[in-house]
Amino acid sequence: MASAHAMEPQMAAQWANKTVVDMVLPDMLHKIDPHWYQFPPMNPLWHGILGFVIGCLGLISWTGNGVVIYIFSCTKSLRTPSNLLVVNLAFSDFFMMVIMCPFMLINCIHETWVFGPLMCELYAFAGSLFGCASIWTMVTIAFDRYNVIVKGLSGKPLTIKKALLWILLVWVHAAVWTIFPMVGWNRYVPEGNMTACGTDY
Repeated sequence: MASAHAMEPQMAAQWANKTVVDMVLPDMLHKIDPHWYQFPPMNPLWHGILGFVIGCLGLISWTGNGVVIYIFSCTKSLRTPSNLLVVNLAFSDFFMMVIMCPFMLINCIHETWVFGPLMCELYAFAGSLFGCASIWTMVTIAFDRYNVIVKGLSGKPLTIKKALLWILLVWVHAAVWTIFPMVGWNRYVPEGNMTACGTDY
């Protein structure tokens, strides 16, 4: 504890008059909200911890969701309407981490976004698309479980056709909301730690 307290003045001196934006590449500066200029740089240790955690979550997601998709594709008896929704969730979560994890790891190493404005928008678009798809898929799963548990035999059973329609609506709805910032309704920008991009809330 004593050594940690001793380092605080050194860090304060090191980061005096610096902001979290100082590491940002010049071609990204037009995307930075003025709000972030008041904050000091994030401690490099936190970038390392964040990269490690994201890497672990990526491996867990790739393995877990990959196994679900593989087993479903190989086992005909599991291809029920309800399981279609579960596989759609696994698909969305799998590709979320396939796309997001490598970029985040590299940016944590560099302590800022290094892939330029276009990739920032595409990264944020992918995160929003797969995130929205996962959320709405969980809503459909909850609705299906409600129908089975509460209504029981009196409820209308979920069919393959209806499950596929729900999945289509999930992806269309997710795509519509995530395309809007690409065409000027709001925008995608670097987030506060400058290692990821997302919606400009």
